[in-house]
Amino acid sequence: MAVTSSRIRPVATTPAQRRVARTLALEPGMPPTARARAAARAIRVGLRTVWEYGPPGDAGMLLVQRATALAAWFQLVPRGVTFTPQDFGRGASEWVRAGAPDERKVLLYLHGGGYFFGGPRLYRPFAWRLAAATARPVLMLDYRLAPRHTPADALDDALGAYEHLLDQGYAASDIVVGGDSAGGHLALALLLALRDRDRRLSGAAFFISPWADLLCEAESHRGNARTDALIPAARLASAGRSYCEAHGGVADSPLLAPGRADLTGLPPSLFMASTTEILRDDARTAVSRARAAGVDVVHQEWDGLVHVFPVFADYIPEGKAAFRHIAEFLRGAGA
Repeated sequence: MAVTSSRIRPVATTPAQRRVARTLALEPGMPPTARARAAARAIRVGLRTVWEYGPPGDAGMLLVQRATALAAWFQLVPRGVTFTPQDFGRGASEWVRAGAPDERKVLLYLHGGGYFFGGPRLYRPFAWRLAAATARPVLMLDYRLAPRHTPADALDDALGAYEHLLDQGYAASDIVVGGDSAGGHLALALLLALRDRDRRLSGAAFFISPWADLLCEAESHRGNARTDALIPAARLASAGRSYCEAHGGVADSPLLAPGRADLTGLPPSLFMASTTEILRDDARTAVSRARAAGVDVVHQEWDGLVHVFPVFADYIPEGKAAFRHIAEFLRGAGA
């Protein structure tokens, strides 16, 4: 099934509405807005520095994990958004609803964070926008994290969450799987695991700046090491190597390098990345392999933006526009 365009055209009559409309109209290929450039500078100083110059190894992971867990308690969301806990026996997964969601549909979202930080509470400002834009409830999975756990544990958690949705009566065609960064990697790995187990795949998927290859061997990991405002390339590569070693060093497995796998059978997929981030080529490689496998793919590269810019939509106008693009993609894919 070909993915068709289904653009949302907001009608604006007041100055405030026109400002919102201009923001939502932003497209890939446009130069970054002044607010996006300012946000990138702040993110480089406030976030990348902590990761890059903190302790190496497990101690550094735990430092970032604790800092982001604390920051999660200060995330703000508008009134009317609801959060409902989902008990999977571990973690703090939750359902997010905004507006008037279509309860027949659902979105399983896998957050980013290098497999060692992040979670549903930290992602609440992102999750409510995603729920509102896609008009469906969003299940934010709190999967297990390094250094105490491995990506294989996270994949088991994702498989369990997907099977839970099927058990609750959702049709696979009414499920959308999404993820960013390490969560994008996990989303790819989830779909491949489902396919290889002859399970029904989701109706569509989207990947925001996916870390598609834990070996970090793509050219952009070197070429964009200076321009990436969030991720220190050497630290990410070190984490990736540790995950591969923990898995037994199987570098070409679908779990560790889904971007290198045969992607035949994947649902219609949207890949979104920035031209200046180190994961740019991870997305490009996955897109190329998906298209070669006959997957319907939409690929967007946004100029000069920070890694996973939709996560920073409160500060980056292009991040707000990204949710329109995700919603349009899902409409076009019939999901």
